[in-house]
Amino acid sequence: MELNSLTAISPIDGRYRKQLAFLDEYFSEYALMKYRVKVEILYFIFLSKKKFFPISAKTKNELLKLIDDFSIADAQEIKQTETITNHDVKAVEYFIKNFLKKQNETKSIEWVHFGLTSQDVNNTAIPQSIKHFFEYEYLPSILNLQNQLTGFAKKHKDISLLARTHGQPASPTKLGKEIMVFVERLQNQIQLLVHIPFSAKFGGATGNFNAHQVAFPEKKWINLANEFVEKDLGLQRQQYTTQIEHYDNLAAQCQAVSRINTILIDFCRDIWQYISQDYFKQKTKAGEVGSSAMPHKVNPIDFENAEGNLGMANAIFEHLAAKLPISRLQRDLTDSTVLRNIGVPFAHTTLAMLSIKKGLEKLVVNEAKINEDLDNNWAVVAEAIQTILRRENYPNPYEALKDLTRGNAQITKTTMHQFIDALKISKELKKELKAISPFSYTGVNSSY
Repeated sequence: MELNSLTAISPIDGRYRKQLAFLDEYFSEYALMKYRVKVEILYFIFLSKKKFFPISAKTKNELLKLIDDFSIADAQEIKQTETITNHDVKAVEYFIKNFLKKQNETKSIEWVHFGLTSQDVNNTAIPQSIKHFFEYEYLPSILNLQNQLTGFAKKHKDISLLARTHGQPASPTKLGKEIMVFVERLQNQIQLLVHIPFSAKFGGATGNFNAHQVAFPEKKWINLANEFVEKDLGLQRQQYTTQIEHYDNLAAQCQAVSRINTILIDFCRDIWQYISQDYFKQKTKAGEVGSSAMPHKVNPIDFENAEGNLGMANAIFEHLAAKLPISRLQRDLTDSTVLRNIGVPFAHTTLAMLSIKKGLEKLVVNEAKINEDLDNNWAVVAEAIQTILRRENYPNPYEALKDLTRGNAQITKTTMHQFIDALKISKELKKELKAISPFSYTGVNSSY
């Protein structure tokens, strides 16, 4: 069967292709070829700029144009060459050499891929593609989600909400503040993520510039490589490497995104719980079905799908972070096949964020149910009453409230006020205690 959305093995390229197709610019084999071509061409031009050999302005412009206009047809040409070379990076080298021949730039052909091993190309191409994904897709998306949550929190900041600790009714809170808990957690982890450098390896067969040095011993190859990687590619070159980049920073990025995903899983589960408690209703859409058997159901599928995809992403991130920094001696090939899956967890993460954004847009706060639960749980103000009684040096206030409320499901406003009336305290203090309710006992409400 031909590959299409119905025959794809992975749902990323099948069921979810429409939502995730834009990621092929960063993580497809076409994208890998595009970034490899970019590295090879920019290095070729860099060497020319450093007076190793001359090229015409026309050739330089045509090479830069090839980077910008790199097409599926170009990728297919490289793939066809690979069937002969059985080496993907060598096929890229031959592609650029053939292009130079067409430009009548034959004298400089052997400067393509000069002194390099395939990992000098892979370990600059892949981190650059990941860097661009972060800058153009992931960070804008997670920041937009954070802003969406902040807006949701501000809109509902004045709604009192029965808190639950250990699943039991607890001191009331504000709905907006509970959403801001996740906003702050996301903000903290995003700040950590953006400080992780995008690392690259560029130093020849085993990281020592052996071929470079033997050919041009007078050149300062470390300085040249640092300049190329940092200025031309926008990456941070590792100074001491084997044949490959050690991937420690990539592992840290995987772990950082995984932590953000864990926060989002926690958020999805809380929202799911609020929906199950009827604190949130969900907007319906004509024609949609919640259950094949139960017509009344409106399932929280967006948050469930997000949770599932975040879990898939984290499982793969965990393997990437644990495996990639480990390589036998100066190189084994295990990183190569693993890195080809780098886009998979980012795709699941992206899909999850799209689901959360969609789910948030459907939520409608059910204040009637929230208020009903508050009114049915007057026992939660026991903490407030016993604390004020402590302030007044009243004897054994905690124990008195414990005897009244612990295990008693019948505590109402009337019950609590009768208890207050029976206390041997002043009328003013009784008035202060009676002013406390599950609706008002919400603590300090921060501005946000």
